[in-house]
Amino acid sequence: MPEFIVRVGTTDGEIVERTVQAASARAAQEEFQRQGMHVFTARRGTMSLSDFIPRGRGAISTQRFLTFNQELLALVKAGLPILQSFDIMLERQRSPRFRVVLEDLREQLKSGVAMSDAFASYGSMFPPIYSTSLRAGERSGDLEGVLRRFLHYQKIIANLRRRVIGALVYPSVLVLLSVTMVFVMLTFVIPKFAEFYQGFDAQLPLFTRMTIAFATALRHNILFFVIAVVAAGALLRRWIQTTGRVLWDRLKLHIPLAGGILHRFALMQFTQSLGTLLSGGTPMVPAIEIASQSVTNALVSEKIAAIAQNVREGEPLWRSLEATGVITDLAVEMIKVGESTGALTEMLANVSEFYDEEIEARLSRVVAAIEPIILIIMGGVISLLLYAFYLPLFQLSNVAQ
Repeated sequence: MPEFIVRVGTTDGEIVERTVQAASARAAQEEFQRQGMHVFTARRGTMSLSDFIPRGRGAISTQRFLTFNQELLALVKAGLPILQSFDIMLERQRSPRFRVVLEDLREQLKSGVAMSDAFASYGSMFPPIYSTSLRAGERSGDLEGVLRRFLHYQKIIANLRRRVIGALVYPSVLVLLSVTMVFVMLTFVIPKFAEFYQGFDAQLPLFTRMTIAFATALRHNILFFVIAVVAAGALLRRWIQTTGRVLWDRLKLHIPLAGGILHRFALMQFTQSLGTLLSGGTPMVPAIEIASQSVTNALVSEKIAAIAQNVREGEPLWRSLEATGVITDLAVEMIKVGESTGALTEMLANVSEFYDEEIEARLSRVVAAIEPIILIIMGGVISLLLYAFYLPLFQLSNVAQ
């Protein structure tokens, strides 16, 4: 187990450094907080072999993690101990990367580390809701129930994501084919027409000259154009991952047709995560903080995370959510009813199910509308290019007549 050096403030007012063995820096901090001390910093002390395993660099794939939890649930239901369950799953694991992770998790469990702390030590490699749910299951002794609820949550999110991706396959292929057609026309067809028109001793129309000039420049500088597009894409991706994440996610919520779906998907992630955590026994404030981390939209996540302090001070959940401005009125009313009747987890499940159905309906309408829109736009672009090709011929035929 790794060793951490923690700088704490004691109850006597002294600031000292203490050494402790823990699964993660967070676990080390919690150890001293339980003793009534204020924690300033926590840093890694001595190194062990497991410290050289990459942690938090890319999450485990959803399908692989879903399969792992299904197998773990089946083994726990059969009454097998956790260590023996890990041994069995290691024999069946074919992914080299995940196998190394499972071996380290097993070693941590053998050394006495709690399962929740072992998974938490891997940071963003596993969802934060998972380690928190495991911790609640360990405290209540209902690990099987926690795994079952988490699997239900994971399947709902995965199925919705799969439906969204499936619905966007055809429009994406249509856009790709249209862009490819325009690119071929600009780089191969138009230059051929330019050579053809050079044989005529006539002034070409302005629109045709502009189109030919653009196509010629694109063909002669195709390498620089590709490099510029790749560089711009890399810079945009870097900006989105760092300082521009919140602004980018704010813009996504205002995209016509798709913005409403993205907004409801973020809210469904939050309500489903919060309901899963609360039903597993996690207290309200930590559940809000962790559920906000499960939201992929940074703007919605940031606004929801900010209400944790208000709820900690005694403000009702529904009122805090209403003040964020990102929760729909219907969801606020349903959560309000759930709080007042003591059936908040059931009401959160109803809200999540409502969003799921609404996303399905909106997605069907968007897919039905986006296909003709793409066809109209790309048809208009191709028509303009054809107009630029044949406009000189029309003019020449009129002169000849």
